[in-house]
Amino acid sequence: MDTLSELRAKLAGLLHESGLECHPFKVGWYNAHVKPGFCLEHHKDTLAFIVISSPSFFERGFLPFVRNSVENSINQDYLDQALRSCLTRAIQSFPDHIMDVLYDYEMRPGTRRPKVLVQTAGHVSGAVYFYQKTDIMDPPWPVDKTIYGVCLHPKYIGWFALRAVIIFQNVFVPNLDFKPPKDILEDEAKKIDLLNRYNNNWQDWSFRDVVEPVERYSELQQKYFSTRPSERKDLIEFIRIH
Repeated sequence: MDTLSELRAKLAGLLHESGLECHPFKVGWYNAHVKPGFCLEHHKDTLAFIVISSPSFFERGFLPFVRNSVENSINQDYLDQALRSCLTRAIQSFPDHIMDVLYDYEMRPGTRRPKVLVQTAGHVSGAVYFYQKTDIMDPPWPVDKTIYGVCLHPKYIGWFALRAVIIFQNVFVPNLDFKPPKDILEDEAKKIDLLNRYNNNWQDWSFRDVVEPVERYSELQQKYFSTRPSERKDLIEFIRIH
């Protein structure tokens, strides 16, 4: 049986080729932070990984997929297809393991609940910090006002995405050490500013730059994400021929 360090190194190496990174956590850590309806039905010590797309995923994983694929014949965004292709290749390299992949866009059957709350998974893995209204000691908003939380990466700040959770169903890691996520906004005023930017003006993307990142999305990547999925056909055709 592979050790945790071997599994982690192998998976990280496979994903890195496409601009993806992964971080381990125990299912029990995740379940302790979510409501019963969102719990993962695995033993508390089951090994899982959060998968994150870095800014380079677009150029290293997405563009090659689009240029090498046939015309889209299914009703799914090309980026989701590219991610699924990358992760499918990766898990095929672990034939001795029972694995499950939960994508950020998947819903539980018969409900509108996500199969996994990727922001929570990212937080308990220590990969990103999930900033929420409950982090603010003296919140400036009305008590009944909904304030959505947002994650920041220690390097990419807001220029990344939480894409999926990979579960090794037959691997248990009772001795995995918990590493808390890095709080890069220790000042409460900065946290309030972040949450306001994300909740009130998320489309201007300014929340992604509350701290200087080491890397941002390329101009083409920003254009892709700024275009409605139903209107991306012309942009996809441009990518194919360039």
